[in-house]
Amino acid sequence: MGCLDRDNVEDMSIVKRFLEEVGLEEGQREEIVAIITGMGFKNEVSNKLNAEPTLEFAIVQDADRLDAIGAIGVARCFTYGGSKNSALHDPNVLPRDNLSKEKYMSKEEKQTSINHFHEKLFKLKDMMKTEAGKKRAEKRHKFMENFVAEFYEEWSGRA
Repeated sequence: MGCLDRDNVEDMSIVKRFLEEVGLEEGQREEIVAIITGMGFKNEVSNKLNAEPTLEFAIVQDADRLDAIGAIGVARCFTYGGSKNSALHDPNVLPRDNLSKEKYMSKEEKQTSINHFHEKLFKLKDMMKTEAGKKRAEKRHKFMENFVAEFYEEWSGRA
């Protein structure tokens, strides 16, 4: 969520109203909102972390990242790519390096689902903040590496 556009601002007002309705103290509400608005991959890529993350922030961020990797992450990647009419793979479209937040968010350049592994998903393991997150990410990361290696083998006709 990090970068708030009009829809996200409206979503945050709903979240804030809900947090008030359930009776959380102002400090608790502010911490929850800070976690939601600050945890996106694009914020970390752009070095927009305002302070050392709290344990709660680290746990929520690791959980979000774990959802993006492994078998379910692979399925989500291709589902999302398909919904945006992105190609599975195009050998002529190389993964982008050293992405800024703007470049990562840009819809101008043609991208592929396989490139998303190189641009984001393979980086998440090393971005985990908690020991539990790091441990779980290892297995899921290995699964994705094996999947992408097999994908390239089949794409090239070698498998």
